[in-house]
Amino acid sequence: MNSKILIVDDDPLGIDTLKSILDKQGYSITSANNGAAALKKADEVLPDLILLDIMMPGMDGFEVCQRIRATPKLAEVPIIILTALDDRSSRLLGIESGADDFLSKPVDREELRLRVNTIIRLDRYRTLLTQREDLRQMAERVVTAQEEERKRLSRELHDDLGQALIAHALNLRNLQSELPMQPDLLAARLNTLIADTNQTINKMRLLAHDIRPTLLDTLGLRSALETYSRDFSLRTGLPIIFEADLKLPEMSDVYSITLYRILQETLTNVIKHSKAKNVWVELTVEEHNIVLTVQDNGTGFSTEEDTSKKGIGIKGLKERLTLVGGELVIRSSAAKGTIISAHLPLEESYRLKEKI
Repeated sequence: MNSKILIVDDDPLGIDTLKSILDKQGYSITSANNGAAALKKADEVLPDLILLDIMMPGMDGFEVCQRIRATPKLAEVPIIILTALDDRSSRLLGIESGADDFLSKPVDREELRLRVNTIIRLDRYRTLLTQREDLRQMAERVVTAQEEERKRLSRELHDDLGQALIAHALNLRNLQSELPMQPDLLAARLNTLIADTNQTINKMRLLAHDIRPTLLDTLGLRSALETYSRDFSLRTGLPIIFEADLKLPEMSDVYSITLYRILQETLTNVIKHSKAKNVWVELTVEEHNIVLTVQDNGTGFSTEEDTSKKGIGIKGLKERLTLVGGELVIRSSAAKGTIISAHLPLEESYRLKEKI
C-alpha cells in the first residue's frame, strides 16, 4: 500500500512543484489550499505525512499544526513545515506547534525526497514497534485470562464437585455401616443420596458446558445462544428476550465459539454490574457482518471508565474480537442502559472455515 502524503499550500504552483518531485516515488498525494481544507482532508485521508506551508491567509501553518496535534487520530502524523522564514523564532514556534522537521523554500528537490523517504520509513518503523507492543500486551492479557479461567475451573472442581463427591462417599459408608435398617428409612436415605448425586451431575454438566458448549456442535450457533440465554434467565431470574434471523449463514467454528463467549461474558457483566431489569439479545446479519447485540436497561457506564474489574472487561471483549478480525461497538450512558454489539465480517469467517 502506497504511503499517503498531504500537501498544504495556498499557492497552486507550490503544490504542483512538490507533486512533480514526489510523484515518481510512488506516493499517493492529495492537497489542500488553506488551513480549514487541510484539517478536513487530513481527517478524511489519514495521511502518513503532511507537508505544510506556513504563510497562508486565515489559518496559518502554525495553527494548522497545533490543531492536528490536538486531534487524537492525527496526533502522531509526521509534519514537515515548508517555510521561507529562516529566523530562529519561527523555527521555535514550529517546534512548539508540533512540527517534526523543516524545509526552507524554495525546496531542494533531492533534499525533499530524502527527508520524506526517511521520515516515512521511521514512522513505519515506529508504527511497527507500537503494533508489536500492542500484540505483546494483548497476548499477555489473553494468557492471563486463560490462567484465571483455569484457576476458576480448578476451584469449582475442588471446592464444589470434589467436596460433593467426598460427601457422597461418606454418606455411602455411613449407610453401609448402618445396614441392615428399616426399609422405609433405607428408601429415604437412598432417595437423598440419589438427589444429591443428580445435583452433582448437573453441576458437572454445567461446568463441562462452560468449557465447551456441546450445543454448538449439535444444534448450531442460533440454538446454542438461545438455549444459553434461556438457561441464564432461569438461573438468575433476569428476563431475557432472544431474537435471531431465521436464516443465518454457515460460519467457522472460531466465530461460533467467539460469539458464544461474548454472550456469556456480557450477560455475566450485566447481572454483576448493570442492575438491569430486562435484557434483549439479537443475532442478525447486517450487510457483510454477523452481529450479536446485547442490550440492557440498567445503570449504564462511561465507555472511558476502567472496566478491568468487570469480568474480562470491555478491553478483553474487544481483544477477543480483534483476534478474529471483528469489532466491538459500545453505546452506554448513565441510567439509560448499555448496548454492546459484536461485529464479525462474514468473509473472514469463510476464510477461517476453509483453513480448518
